Amino acid sequence: MAFREGDLVIFLDHQERSFRQRLHPEGKLQTHQGYIPHSEVIGREPGVALLTSKGKELFAFRPTLVDYTMNMPRKSGIIYPKDTAYILLWADIHPGSRVVTAGVGSGALLLALVRQVGPTGFVWGYDVRQDMLDFAAKNLKEFLGDTSNTELRLGDVYQAIDQRQVDSVILDVPEPWGAVEQSALALRPGGILVAYAPTIKQAENLTAALRGSDCFGLVETVEILVRDWHIRHRSVRPNHRMVGHTGFLTIARRIIRPEGNPLEPVKTPEKKPADRTGFPETD
Repeated sequence: MAFREGDLVIFLDHQERSFRQRLHPEGKLQTHQGYIPHSEVIGREPGVALLTSKGKELFAFRPTLVDYTMNMPRKSGIIYPKDTAYILLWADIHPGSRVVTAGVGSGALLLALVRQVGPTGFVWGYDVRQDMLDFAAKNLKEFLGDTSNTELRLGDVYQAIDQRQVDSVILDVPEPWGAVEQSALALRPGGILVAYAPTIKQAENLTAALRGSDCFGLVETVEILVRDWHIRHRSVRPNHRMVGHTGFLTIARRIIRPEGNPLEPVKTPEKKPADRTGFPETD
């Protein structure tokens, strides 16, 4: 579908530097490589190559979620796409999912969650700051338009999560271990908790809280690293820069233990004495 007035557009150059604009008949993209009037874009198809006033080639596309996330206005740090992708898969976010997320911030992860659950799902976003909720709401509206499957709530998840029987709880808060009890109350049996933490000490404290709870099991922590490669003719090597550490992701499952019948710890088999050959005796 051709670009129309009011469409959100991302302009990319050959180095993949990007410029985000909303098209207006009198608008103009102004860069150090020259300018392009919006009137030259309206009516053209996405992917069109355009020349600036200085003869530099740019391409116009509708922004992908990654394009928008990395170029959207922000008042806080964001969860990067590499971590968001892992969260969406390991939290099993799909159309129809009911998700609670806490620590909305500028809304980068929220955007991905809201789009992934679709019109049949729902996302509740908590933050302790109304200005961050308002800022995230603007970013949601800018990229997605319809946000009827979302509710942004001013609240502290250390104290209360009002929802019940949700499929996933995603935490991006300073002390996620403080939300373990409320997350357990909110999750359905078998539901999934994922927490993002910038430091390993935060991940360690959360892991201790999860393993000390009767409500969670299968706890694991991962770190995602991404390395781009430079491939040009005979020059094939890793790029000098990479997206290294951003944060740690801790994942756990909501479990149910029968009252008065805690799960037995796994027993290590006893070692049998070795026979004359030096091998353990067998039954």
